[in-house]
Formats: sequence, C-alpha cells, structure tokens
Amino acid sequence: MSSTPHDPFYSSPFGPFYRRHTPYMVQPEYRIYEMNKRLQSRTEDSDNLWWDAFATEFFEDDATLTLSFCLEDGPKRYTIGRTLIPRYFSTVFEGGVTDLYYILKHSKESYHNSSITVDCDQCTMVTQHGKPMFTKVCTEGRLILEFTFDDLMRIKTWHFTIRQYRELVPRSILAMHAQDPQVLEQLSKNITRMGLTNFTLNYLRLCVILEPMQELMSRHKTYNLSPRDCLKTCLFQKWQRMVAPPAEPTRQPTTKRRKRKNSTSSTSNSSAGNNANSTNSKKKSAAANLSLSSQVPHKAVRRLTT
Repeated sequence: MSSTPHDPFYSSPFGPFYRRHTPYMVQPEYRIYEMNKRLQSRTEDSDNLWWDAFATEFFEDDATLTLSFCLEDGPKRYTIGRTLIPRYFSTVFEGGVTDLYYILKHSKESYHNSSITVDCDQCTMVTQHGKPMFTKVCTEGRLILEFTFDDLMRIKTWHFTIRQYRELVPRSILAMHAQDPQVLEQLSKNITRMGLTNFTLNYLRLCVILEPMQELMSRHKTYNLSPRDCLKTCLFQKWQRMVAPPAEPTRQPTTKRRKRKNSTSSTSNSSAGNNANSTNSKKKSAAANLSLSSQVPHKAVRRLTT
C-alpha cells in the first residue's frame, strides 16, 4: 500500500524542505507553558539579571501582579508593580522551593481590542520543596491574566486568588521515620501558609512599604539626589497637584440672536406705543396748563393789592 499525502507517515520525495507547514498562532496558555519551561531552566547561580530578563520576557513594562488569600488574621491582598515582580519570583525559590510551575484547566479566553483575557477558575500552582523536608505543595485558586494582543504577548495584569492548598509528603518518608515520634510530629506541621513560604510573605509585606517608594528610587537614580531632597521634591510636586485648581474646559462664546417679531405684533406694539405717547403728552400738557392757571390768580391778587 503506497502512502498518500494525507497519510500522517507520508514523506515527500523532494525532502522535508518542500513540506507545507500549517500556520501557527501562539495561544495565551502556551505562554504559561513557556514561562514554566523558563522557570525550570533556572539554576542556583541565577542572579538579579536573570530574573530581570525573565520578567522582561513575560511581563509588560507597566504590569501588575496581585495575590489575594486569607490568613489567620483575615483576608490579604497584595499588589506589586513591574519593578518588584522579579524579586517576587526569586523569593519563592529562596524559601526552599526547587521547582515551580502553573497548571491551567478549563480556562476561558476573551478577546478585546488590544488585549486578551484568560480566566481560569481551576488553576494550580505546584511548588516542590526540598527543605525543610521533601514536600509537594499544590496551591489552588483562580487566575485571571490579561495579555497584550501583539507579537510578544506579555502579561499586563496577573491576579491569583488562592482558595486552598495541599501539602503532600511521600509515603516512603513517613515509613522511614515511623519509629521516630519527633520526626513524625515535625512532618505533620505545615511548611507554608496558604501555599506561600515565609520568605514570600515577608517580601509581600515589605512591598507595602517599597511600592510607594518607587517614585523616590527612580528620582534618585535619574537626578542623583539625596534621599531627603528626593522626598522634598516629591512632596512639593504632590502638594502642587493638590493645590492647583482643576483646569476648566474652554467654553465657546454664545452669540445671542435677536428674534424677529411678527408684523401684527409690531403694528400692535407701535399703535400701543403711539397711544401711550399721546396719553403721556396729554398728561404733560394738562399738568402744564394746570400749573399756569394756578399761577394767574396769584398774580392778579398781587396787582389788586398793590
């Protein structure tokens, strides 16, 4: 049986360079797969430059990363900017994690004009811990990602809401220390809080202070000012923005137009005006005559008396 071009095992007699490739479009979930591969290629010698390159490859310049979860003292929500994202991922590995990857199940995509939103209600962040003991932690929650709709397809917003987590200890380790109650008690304790290490939680708390200071740091690097001068200039500019009145929108001058009056109304008004003028003139003449007539008898009386 001879192979046909529709056969999956068909090979062109002209070589592989003459085979037609189907068009390929990068899906948003594939970008998460590429990010997982990049995290797996990390080594212990990876420095800050490696993490900056990692964040530049997968996150936009104005990207934000948000984590929402609930601890013993209440719900927490932390949002960090682009400059603090590389350090966030590095703190995950500094807390004893040897492997980190994300699993998306039944995600929904929505396309907009300039962005693509991925909503995954069944997202699992898997971290493999080597210390203090060998443990696999599965952190489950909802992950909402917004990608830019371009060739790079980098993440613009990252929002991970943690619902629950599980810490899995291998059965072989439990059997190995079955006769040691102290080790068993230590194995029964959680090594994370809502799937996050203490290094990561402390860093997120620190970001609450570091995030407002990004403007001071950037001004210090740009103008080489002292911290006190940077604070003075930032506060002065903020005060100017608060005191300055908002710019009012320019209004076009309205031109008043005179309304044309009807001929009947104009004639009636003119007749009314003439009548009013005639009555006024009559009143004035009557008043004048009255004043003159009242003066005549007085003159005659004076003449008679003289």
